[in-house]
Amino acid sequence: MFYFDPMYFVFALPGLALALWAQFMVRSTFARYAKVPTSSGITGAGVAELFMERTGLRFGVARIPGMLTDNYNPGNKTLNLSQSSVQNSVASVAVVAHEFGHALQDAQNYMPLRLRGAIVPAVNLGAWVGPLLFFIGLFFNHYDLAVAGLVAFAATAVFAIVTLPVELNASNRAMQLLASNGVLAGEELVGARKVLNAAAFTYVAAVAQSLLTLLYYVSILGGRRQN
Repeated sequence: MFYFDPMYFVFALPGLALALWAQFMVRSTFARYAKVPTSSGITGAGVAELFMERTGLRFGVARIPGMLTDNYNPGNKTLNLSQSSVQNSVASVAVVAHEFGHALQDAQNYMPLRLRGAIVPAVNLGAWVGPLLFFIGLFFNHYDLAVAGLVAFAATAVFAIVTLPVELNASNRAMQLLASNGVLAGEELVGARKVLNAAAFTYVAAVAQSLLTLLYYVSILGGRRQN
């Protein structure tokens, strides 16, 4: 029943290569602009405070370990800043501004963000239950069970697709805030956009990986149905 399937690599390798390239781009771009200080001397953490003051939006700010682990948690209304966010650099300012963009989305009830949050439980379940049901269904020649597994796993692809506009919108908000508040200007804004574009590409890669894996499952199921 279980054997080496060369078709798996036909579907998996393009997505994997794209994901590896995206990770390389985001790390190298961040490293480049982490060495470029802002002319205003502001840090990423300082940007969070400045934007809260300018927008009137208040939420918790916490420090978390790691680099590039910054995130906004809509569940507890907290902006979590990594070790890199204390730096005075174009990269750290861009990353924190992006996360502030998510805070604005939350405050303004941005629908794609709400949708993404609503499907998280289904994604967490479908990511591991889906493949399990799918291959059990194949093993026992139970077509409906395999389809159920396919549908459950499809939630991960939906999540990746919904996440993409959420992240792009947060980056656009970040750039508008940085420019309108005079935090960055000229080449600094260009650098910030490059950092955010590199980060966005990781989400494009995630969509590609999810869809390619889903197509692989569909191809297997289609072949079994024909047989």
